[in-house]
Amino acid sequence: MASSRKKVVTNQPLEQTKDVAPRNAPVQGRSKMRSKQIIDVTGELLERVGLDDLNTILIAKEVGISIGSLYHYFPNKHAILYAMAMRWLEEIEAVLNEFETWSIETMALDELVSKMLNTNLKVYKKQKAILTLVQAMFSVPELRQLDYQHDELVIRKMAQVFKRMGIPHHLKERERLARVYLETTHAMFLVVVNQKGERAKRTLNDLSLMIKILLNTYLNDESNHN
Repeated sequence: MASSRKKVVTNQPLEQTKDVAPRNAPVQGRSKMRSKQIIDVTGELLERVGLDDLNTILIAKEVGISIGSLYHYFPNKHAILYAMAMRWLEEIEAVLNEFETWSIETMALDELVSKMLNTNLKVYKKQKAILTLVQAMFSVPELRQLDYQHDELVIRKMAQVFKRMGIPHHLKERERLARVYLETTHAMFLVVVNQKGERAKRTLNDLSLMIKILLNTYLNDESNHN
């Protein structure tokens, strides 16, 4: 998600390592609720204490269960963060899939950009401690594969959106443009969620302006199709 870092391209299905795999996949409703509670509480704690001071003892205490019961679901804090990041990724994918149902070909640029940004921003606002979580996805080796998956997902989906918009460039160029879109929107969403009121609104408006200028430059551009 940071423009300076090396990207790993993979189309292989994402697999969890043993270090972050859940102890037992929750099947029954009660187990699913407990697993969700652990993830939700971890998000709240992550917001309050940060990544370094977060530990399984603190999580278990906040949930109101023994450390042994916690380990029945997750082997360590990184496994919980992995599950949290996976859930966030699924919501990002749902938003991008929603884009596919829109009449993109007939939408005005202003309307489309505004709708995309506002719909996507909701997922960032919903996730507690989103800044700390995405930092963990990049800095914690066990979570880094999710960081790559996020980027590949957004780039692939947005390259398709750009094609439907009428941007004539070939796939590689649309993917390059999609990476610019990703890096810009991702960074600014993380700013907006930490602002309030009019300040947040102005920042989002600035982001919208940048994206509209960027995409308008490429719409119907016949000068470079490679």
